[in-house]
Amino acid sequence: MSRITAIGVLSAISLLAQEAGPTLSSLKWLAGDWGPGSEPVLFEEHWLPPAGGLMLGMSRTIARGRAISFEFLRIEQRPDGIFYVAQPGGRPPTAFRLIESTPTSAAFGNPLHDHPKIIAYRLEGPDTLIATIEGDEGGKHKKQEFRFRRMQP
Repeated sequence: MSRITAIGVLSAISLLAQEAGPTLSSLKWLAGDWGPGSEPVLFEEHWLPPAGGLMLGMSRTIARGRAISFEFLRIEQRPDGIFYVAQPGGRPPTAFRLIESTPTSAAFGNPLHDHPKIIAYRLEGPDTLIATIEGDEGGKHKKQEFRFRRMQP
């Protein structure tokens, strides 16, 4: 293969990779321990960095010193895109497709789910994470925001 052909092939591969959209590694900013929210209800999320096409996470909500909810989470790279998969209380999984991302934010949507329909994360500086969920509930549009601080080990 000539040098010119090799450069053309590499350029085409690079262009295809760019058109393919974001990769799981572009969400590595989400990795870490986030919490504790604010009294009287404490929220926390813990995310492992991307590896093997998967980010694993979990969340816990504590009120008056008692765990009142938990959720198993994962973000996975699939052939048809990146998906956020939630299992609140360990129930069967619900998948939300990545619909928007920047170097410091990501939004996942599932228009067929009852509530939420959109789950989004936004990094504000190195130590603040804003998570939002929104959708229709009881005939009204509802949006909740959760503010997390990076927890030190």
